[in-house]
Amino acid sequence: MKLIAAVDNNWAIGNKNDLLVSIPADQKRFREITTGHTVVLGRKTLSGFPGGKPLKNRYNIILTQNPEISFDSDEVDVVHSYDELFEILRVMDTDDIFIIGGGSVYKALEPYCDTAYITKLDYSYQADTYFPNLDEMENWEEVEESDEETYFNVIYTYVTYKNKSPKPIP
Repeated sequence: MKLIAAVDNNWAIGNKNDLLVSIPADQKRFREITTGHTVVLGRKTLSGFPGGKPLKNRYNIILTQNPEISFDSDEVDVVHSYDELFEILRVMDTDDIFIIGGGSVYKALEPYCDTAYITKLDYSYQADTYFPNLDEMENWEEVEESDEETYFNVIYTYVTYKNKSPKPIP
């Protein structure tokens, strides 16, 4: 499985159920990487999408404790626990699965992921939601970093990390 996120200098990813910043080139990269694959996300992340609807051209697995949430689509599954999620993921090709948020979903599933595609924003935003700091974790190592890019006054790079010892899906 893979993680994909944009983080600031403090590994923050959001504030008040919204992204820290929207960078068109980063959003395009996200679409290119995840289109045609499975995405796993929490209810709060889903609510931040346009119209609160699942992403098109992807198989969406939404993790929520809310039994009221459902979708009439072959491209969406709603699960209500990590055990239920793992039942689905166990039979899938793990190279096809992208964890896309939010904070608690990233934290719970990070140990099972082998790759992380991180957009590092060179700024410290006001935030209330964080991604696990891969730079401080012994099992994660940076394997690639892009040249610096800018969007108005935001400087960012794309960094790829590899997990040296991902756990198997239980």
